[in-house]
Formats: sequence, structure tokens, C-alpha cells
Amino acid sequence: MDENNIEEPEMEKLVDKEADVVNVIVAQATENLTENVTNSTKKTPSTPEGMAVAYGSLVIMALLPIFFGSYRSVIYHKEKKPEKMTKKDAAIFPIMASCALFALYIVFKLFSKEYINLLLTGYFFFLGVLALTHLLSPIVSKLVPAAIPNIPFHITFKQGEAACSLVGAWYLIQKHWVANNLFGLAFAVNAVELLHLNNVVTGCILLCGLFFYDIFWVFGTDVMVTVAKSFEAPIKLVFPQDLLQNGFSANNFAMLGLGDIVIPGIFIALLLRFDHSLKRKTKTYFHASVIAYFLGLMATIFVMHVFKHAQPALLYLVPACIGTPLGLALVKGDLTALFKYEDSPDEEKTEENKKEEKQAKQEAKKIK
Repeated sequence: MDENNIEEPEMEKLVDKEADVVNVIVAQATENLTENVTNSTKKTPSTPEGMAVAYGSLVIMALLPIFFGSYRSVIYHKEKKPEKMTKKDAAIFPIMASCALFALYIVFKLFSKEYINLLLTGYFFFLGVLALTHLLSPIVSKLVPAAIPNIPFHITFKQGEAACSLVGAWYLIQKHWVANNLFGLAFAVNAVELLHLNNVVTGCILLCGLFFYDIFWVFGTDVMVTVAKSFEAPIKLVFPQDLLQNGFSANNFAMLGLGDIVIPGIFIALLLRFDHSLKRKTKTYFHASVIAYFLGLMATIFVMHVFKHAQPALLYLVPACIGTPLGLALVKGDLTALFKYEDSPDEEKTEENKKEEKQAKQEAKKIK
């Protein structure tokens, strides 16, 4: 068993489930930065200090999955052959996300959201345990003494999964915001690590499509806000604005949808792999894009508070994350290399190259 404590079939299952979750994440969560979680109990009014702590914490929690997930994606790409998103997949993704979003909207309008969220909570409980296990197992395996065997339990549970199940039980029983964030961070890191864009063109198509998707569903309809307020699952990061007054029992939350982390994150992870392909000592494109993401997130928060209106975060994040590396590549003379870079060349191209090489060798023999 490898140190990740997840066998190959389980890894493939996790990748497939992460792809499914991203559809739901994008459908539900790309606007969530600008809304507070609905709570039946009376909320403590937020203070400027409390808001600063809450939004500052959300920004930090948004940067961590992108940073660590990107570096994990480099390792994962070297060790395995990841599934890649094609240009066609990127083009239809906003349409699929829109269908998922509208379907959730209809379901919440027709049925009681309590029963729907009960089913969703059970689904995300099991997926969250797997995601948290995959995230923490390398760390836990190093801390556990070698004398203690890594024994698999029945029903495919292992020691790491059993430990992470305690977090899941905590979330099921109390829906505590800390447990929610642990699952949310695990989802985000795993998504950035496992979901690969093959080239920059595919990434630009995906981000531009979701750019218009986000604007339409936030400014054009009430669908996004309605689903965001009704959907109770750990696919958003939350932080209380009244933490300084009420401690861990605080209930006035600011939140950030995982879609605002995962979608730019997989593009930034691609740029880190591009940096590695250049074999330079610096990670210029990765670091510049992380800074651009940070500034885009801060711009979202600033505009939200100035205009007192919900803002689609991708409206600010997409131009920042695309414009920065393209502008930098233009200045550094890497624009052609950036657009030609591919993580894994298409198999058809590889076969064509083999045929060309074979023909070249045959012609060379004939000349001799």
C-alpha cells in the first residue's frame, strides 16, 4: 500500500466524484462570497473588526488549497496519467453547470429543502471522508510510528478513513462551521490536484465560459442566490463575523463558494506545471497568478462593500487569472511557449509522430 492510503480503484473513484462535485460546486457556489449564511437564530451584528477577521480568514483559506493543490498536482501528474479536460469539455461545462444550477432551483422550489439537504448531507459525508483521507494521509502516515501497521478495516475502511469519519460525524450531528471548512478545504485541494487542464487554451475557454455564466446567473436572475441560501453542504467555506464576540458558537457567517477557488485553482496549477517545464529556478507564472487571484478576490470584497450588492467573484477573478500570465508571457517572450505547452500531448498526435518518425527512418534507409 502506498503512503497515500488510497488504492488505485479508490483513486479513480475519487477523481470521478471530484468531477461530479465540481459541477455542483460551480452551480451553487460561485456567488457565495457576497452572501451570509441563513440562520434561524438571531445574528449578532458584525463589527468592522469582525468583518476584517472573517474576510481575511476566507482569503487565506482560499489561497491555501490553490497553493498546496497546485504543488500536489505536479506530483500527481508525474506519478499517474490524470484525466484531462478537452476543449469540447471546457466549452460545454458552463452549459452543464447551468443545467445543474437550474435543476437544483426547481427541486428546491418543488420539494422541502430539509429532506433534500438531508440526502445531500449523507452524500457529501461519504465523499468528504474520502477527500479528507486523501488530503491528510501523507501527513498522518509520517506521524504514525512504523511499528503500528496500516491495517485495512472491513467495508473498505482504513485507519485514516476511520479517523476522518469522526470529522464527518461531527458535521452530521452539529453542522459546525469548523467541520464544514475541513471538508470544504479537502474538496478544494483534491479538485485542484486531480482535475487537470491540458493546455492554456482549454483553461481560457473554461474560465471565459464560467465568467459569463456567473454574471448571468447572479445579475440576471435570482436562481443563484436562491440555491446558495437553500443548499446546505460543505461546498463552501464559512467564517463567522461575530467570532470575536461569541467565539466558536458564532452564527453570523460570511462565506466563499468552492467554485471561486477550484476553477481559478486548476488554471493556476496548470501554470505551475508550465513553470516546471521551463526548467527555470523561479516559478514566475505561478506566483504572479496567485498574487493576481488574491487581488481579484480583494477587489470582489471591496466592490461588494462599496455597492452593498452581491457580486459574482469570477467577474473579477477570471480577468486577473488570465490577463496576468498572458501579459507576463508577452513581456518575457514566452507567449508562444505558453500556448504550445501541453501536460500530455493527445494520443492521436503521439501516434502521428510515431508514424512520421517511422516514415522518416524508412526514407533514410532508402537514401542510403
